[in-house]
Amino acid sequence: MRKQLDTTDPSRQPICCLWQSFIGKSTRPSGPVITMKKPASLNPRIEAVRRFNRFYTHRIGVLHEKLAATRFSLTESRLLWELAHRGRTTAAELARDLDLDPGYLSRLLRVLKDGKLIRSERSADDARHLHLSLSAAGKRAFAPLDRQSQADVEGLLAPLAEGDQRTLLRAMTEIESLLGERSRRAPSWLLRPPTSGDIGWVVERHGALYAREYGWDLRFEALVARIAADFVDVFDSSREACWIAERDGVNVGCVFLVQARDDQTAAIIAGTAQLRLLIVEPAARGLGIGARLVDECERFARAKGYRRIVLWTNSVLVAARAIYTKAGYGLVKSEPHESFGHALVGETWELTLA
Repeated sequence: MRKQLDTTDPSRQPICCLWQSFIGKSTRPSGPVITMKKPASLNPRIEAVRRFNRFYTHRIGVLHEKLAATRFSLTESRLLWELAHRGRTTAAELARDLDLDPGYLSRLLRVLKDGKLIRSERSADDARHLHLSLSAAGKRAFAPLDRQSQADVEGLLAPLAEGDQRTLLRAMTEIESLLGERSRRAPSWLLRPPTSGDIGWVVERHGALYAREYGWDLRFEALVARIAADFVDVFDSSREACWIAERDGVNVGCVFLVQARDDQTAAIIAGTAQLRLLIVEPAARGLGIGARLVDECERFARAKGYRRIVLWTNSVLVAARAIYTKAGYGLVKSEPHESFGHALVGETWELTLA
């Protein structure tokens, strides 16, 4: 016969009673007061990450058992997405890439198979492996799910101004870059000409990044604003260009190539192009974007018949100087100056094309 639980001994009370005592809802008229020691002060960085996780999972509905307006759980929906975008895959690949327990994944796949949403085909190379893909019914089931997901994200972004959307996407890119497994796939990016809003982004990011990384004051941002405004005001599309590097819909870099002008008279210096405002976001560094932007300037300059490219930089910009050196530029002049709140050494670099 099971021994009767002695509830008169506080140390042996059921968990529910201890919980009731802790939150002050116990109906027991007497007995010792059970207190819990406050947790030790958490590392504020850890707490900040946990707070963000709570916020974001709530914001995108992760706590819901199923996605709104569908019969699928979040995990089932993710499996349908993977199968829709991979074409063919295996259970082993899905378990590895999604970090799912193989047994749990097997049960989920069985549910989808029973619903005739996926089909399996024995591998011609290895009979032990089954290739999985969406059936016609699976594609029909996934289509409204994908549309709903698109609408949900549009609803998330719609209340935000254009600048706020860019800031959000940039932050997401940085989180993915810092926490993601970079070796699994090479992040995709592209170069494009500027559109409305990009010139303002160039000014803002130069000001913010140089202030954060080098402590330069607002006078540097003002200089960039003047350079950017001059580019727009006297832009000659047959001789000048700007490239914006974009990754997953977010601006991550830029460079300008303009006709070089005399500092005193603003007269055009024949046969000479000037490279200006090269920048790459921290989250996108190491992907070769900076080198590609510089290479694109050279390609354009050669196509337009320029005989040389010049640029002005500062000795503290070590990463940029390394890119220029690798691209074949040579240092031709350096001089100290006081600018942007610091004592700096300005440098003129040059690349001969003809």
